[in-house]
Amino acid sequence: MRYFKLLDDMELNDRWLPGEAMNSQGQELDDIWQFADGCPIQFNERVRIPIGHPGRIVDYSVTSVGGAPVVHQRVASVFTELAPDEVQVIPVDVDGQSDPYFILVATRTLRCIDDQESAEVLYWKPEDGRPEKTGRYRSVMGMRIDTTKVGDAKVFRPWGWTGVLIVSEDIKDALERSGATGMAFREVTGPSEVSPQQREHNRKLQALYDRTETARTAFWRTLGTLDEKAILPIVVGGGWPARRQVWRVIHRPEGRTLFVTDGLSDFFVDAVEPSVGFGLELALETDEPQAKWPVTLLERIANELVGHEHLREPARTGLLSMEVDGEHMPEPLLTKEGRVAVLLGMDTPTLPSHFTMPDGQVRLVTVKTLMPRELTYLLEHGREELLHRFNQSPPGHLAQAWRQPVV
Repeated sequence: MRYFKLLDDMELNDRWLPGEAMNSQGQELDDIWQFADGCPIQFNERVRIPIGHPGRIVDYSVTSVGGAPVVHQRVASVFTELAPDEVQVIPVDVDGQSDPYFILVATRTLRCIDDQESAEVLYWKPEDGRPEKTGRYRSVMGMRIDTTKVGDAKVFRPWGWTGVLIVSEDIKDALERSGATGMAFREVTGPSEVSPQQREHNRKLQALYDRTETARTAFWRTLGTLDEKAILPIVVGGGWPARRQVWRVIHRPEGRTLFVTDGLSDFFVDAVEPSVGFGLELALETDEPQAKWPVTLLERIANELVGHEHLREPARTGLLSMEVDGEHMPEPLLTKEGRVAVLLGMDTPTLPSHFTMPDGQVRLVTVKTLMPRELTYLLEHGREELLHRFNQSPPGHLAQAWRQPVV
């Protein structure tokens, strides 16, 4: 039997988007994830679904109700007729709609994902710092299931990756015959999406990712408490060695926070060979609580280094001063031209200058923000003179937006 992921069709133009599910008192529901746990639930409250984004009403929509679908009666009827023991349908009130709508709950979870045939699967590991997730899927791309582990099931969610709803081919056909709108299907049986050659390529890439990330994360933990919950922009693409731009936050003694780039020392993804990439990572330490600007500043500095090879060598081996765009940066740091100046590579006894990766040494390049008067002094007297003044007021490497200039 063939099986398919049942998806919300987001390619439909001008379609509606349901809002946050609420109870009869207008409060958002608690424990909404029970609707997508893949097991029977006990639920007696009346649910209201507001319209989050107005548009053409469709018969199948996935809302924030734990990723469970809100479906029109014509969709619910297909499921209750063909798979009555595998679903629950819970009545809901959809704003502005007199027709019956329901939350569709799949009541079965099956351990059936085929790791070997899927394009890529990643698991949560103990070192990820999420013990409640360890051993479960972190990512599943190009999913394929093992039908020998499914039996005669028609509707279910896969164990460890329950955000996906899977239906059998006869249910897919019945839904399509019903004329219901808002659905898309993607097969999870049949030949894999990737060739053996591409799979081997992906395996090598993943091994390099794991090798690099494990070693670098272990080093970050020697510097303080790695913040596992910090949400920083993660950008895919650009000129970083492995085409992933990541920033990490490390909490240090005395209320200091260390912001670091996490990817300039990745391997070069095109070569698929071990390396330390550009051989450096940026580190900005501040004692200003709740500061948000350091990530923006690190991103702009990193982009300059990535885009200009002639800047990377002095950053990797010595001192480098540079200016970057000052938009959305603290006002005291801005020059008359609206830019921010920094000094890269200042040594400090409180941070190591280098760390060892499996494939070589990486320089930890400190980032020191310069006040406009300090930039003028640097241009007139040189970096070494300014560095000497910073060293007279330890810890001189701290990046601060609100301080007095040392000149």
